Amino acid sequence: MAHDRPETLAEAPLGRESAYPEQYDAGLLYPIPRAANRAPLGIEEGALPFVGEDEWHAFEVSWLNARGKPIVAVARFRLPADSPRLIESKSWKLYLNGFNQTRFASQDEVQATMARDLAAAAGAAVSVELLGVDDAVLAPRRLPGECIDDRDIEVEDYTPSPEQLIVGDEIVEETLHSHLLKSNCPVTGQPDWGSVMIRYRGPRLDRDGLLRYLIGYRQHQDFHEHCVEHIFMDVMEKARPERLLVLARYVRRGGLDISPWRGTPGERPPTPLRLSRQ
Repeated sequence: MAHDRPETLAEAPLGRESAYPEQYDAGLLYPIPRAANRAPLGIEEGALPFVGEDEWHAFEVSWLNARGKPIVAVARFRLPADSPRLIESKSWKLYLNGFNQTRFASQDEVQATMARDLAAAAGAAVSVELLGVDDAVLAPRRLPGECIDDRDIEVEDYTPSPEQLIVGDEIVEETLHSHLLKSNCPVTGQPDWGSVMIRYRGPRLDRDGLLRYLIGYRQHQDFHEHCVEHIFMDVMEKARPERLLVLARYVRRGGLDISPWRGTPGERPPTPLRLSRQ
């Protein structure tokens, strides 16, 4: 059956103009308290059961130098997991767009401005690095450990189900990862695609059950950061590992990607890495 279609692009949704700022405006940043989403998981502010960071890459960063010449860069931001607020991604993109037609005396001034504004929004110090577009540290790499995606399993539940996490008696130390992580943005409903790595020492996790559990986020609506915290808390509750690190590398959307990680005290993620999908 034929569908009614607009006759011109101006009448189509993709033809509608979006308002983007042309000048720097720190007020565009929209912070969101973490506490509301943490409370249902039993996480108390001031007594976090993990350490961690939210690492962002921004690939559409530009500003004008003092003579009006455009400068481009890739920005890497790191927000501590104990900051009281995260920053909504679309507002972050709009904020960065405000730099496009704004003159700055130096790259150091741009970096200092971003660090100041982001810290004010997040309620904690935010690390800011400005990288060249050909910087070697941006080269794609692979997640360490064993990929569990080839397991031949049947899946019927597409909501997070901790009961899928089954553990054995054997104590192991291993790193597993999957590229089948998908959740949905709670603001726009758009899909967020990602990869997730779980490194732990404790009772062996059943791989079929773990993969079913991770696929269970497929229709779940939540921010990237809270999905990682949800996974961390469920694995801690079900497996009681001695050590645990959960790291997600989400595919970029709107020029931004985010890679949160949460770990037991003393855990650190692998050397900064980006995957080919990012």
